[in-house]
Amino acid sequence: MPFYIGLMSGTSMDGIDAALVELDGAGDATLVATHTEPFPAPLHQSIVNLSQNRGAPDDLGHCDRAVGELFARAARNLLASSGHQGPVTAIGSHGQTIRHQPLGDAPFTLQLGDPNVIAERTGITTVADFRRRDMAAGGQGAPLVPAFHHAVFGAPAEDRVLVNIGGIANLSWLPAGGAAAHAGFDTGPGNGLMDAWCHRHTGKVYDTEGRWALTGQVLPDLLERFMEEPYFSLTPPKSTGKELFNLDWLDIHLGREPGFAPQDVQRTLLELTALTITGALPSQRPLAVYVCGGGALNTALMTRLGELLAPEGRVYTTADLGIDPQWVEAAAFAWLARQTMEGLAGNVPAVTGASGPRVLGGIYPA
Repeated sequence: MPFYIGLMSGTSMDGIDAALVELDGAGDATLVATHTEPFPAPLHQSIVNLSQNRGAPDDLGHCDRAVGELFARAARNLLASSGHQGPVTAIGSHGQTIRHQPLGDAPFTLQLGDPNVIAERTGITTVADFRRRDMAAGGQGAPLVPAFHHAVFGAPAEDRVLVNIGGIANLSWLPAGGAAAHAGFDTGPGNGLMDAWCHRHTGKVYDTEGRWALTGQVLPDLLERFMEEPYFSLTPPKSTGKELFNLDWLDIHLGREPGFAPQDVQRTLLELTALTITGALPSQRPLAVYVCGGGALNTALMTRLGELLAPEGRVYTTADLGIDPQWVEAAAFAWLARQTMEGLAGNVPAVTGASGPRVLGGIYPA
């Protein structure tokens, strides 16, 4: 069986997830080993600065090289800790997104992490820059995981939705027996706003299990203002990121009526994430919702999703389907690398809005 490595760093920027994945021709993906490589604090801050349009061309170049070195280290450490001795066909590297602007006269997306460096340091063929070919074909370049979700998690007799809750939340609609993912898009904020608010007020990078949020209460008027965000009423295809949903966005809403208790704001942000996810789900019932990403570890959020979907919708994690929710996205980019290496499309035009199926990314030989 061929082995691939997937490297993923998402909008939360909390580290590089590296997954060694065994892929067979039947669409099965077996997670063999995993590793997380943390970002050094200075590099993390440099990436944050660039994502906020603060930096010069030299900063961009230096970060691109440094992130490439770090992604290569993640792959090497993954192999060292796994004890895997056999060949690895390719690495699929998502890179670190610093800007995603899918609309306008010149749509673009920008990820850091020079794949030339990854291929050189690891000696393994590297596939990278997955999103821009889809954008060149008129798509939004996101989300790209629905094709993987369909191949690995689709079922002949159960209507399923895969919900990835990272900094931003996205979903893939997988109707029973469907030939392909029928829909997929970013629903809005996932953990990102909650993490940022938690860090500002507690110094912690995230709210463990949503415990702090549970000490607060939902503020209905504030929630209503949040829900007025035009993005939520857009029809798919659509994608978003921290360019929109960030602390500046939150402060604008809070500035109209300052003085809210921080824990109440946190609880209201959790409610926003839960409502914008469940409100975007298909109306078909019964429905099985499988969650992956960091949000699967937020007990309060998972409980709220279950409450909102009861009685005919059930909430699980992808662990129930055989892949730990923390590693689904890294595994997806291993799968996308195989698609590219075999000359197969990796996008779903109905999801991204592209004019047709496309082989994604560039190949950087070992």
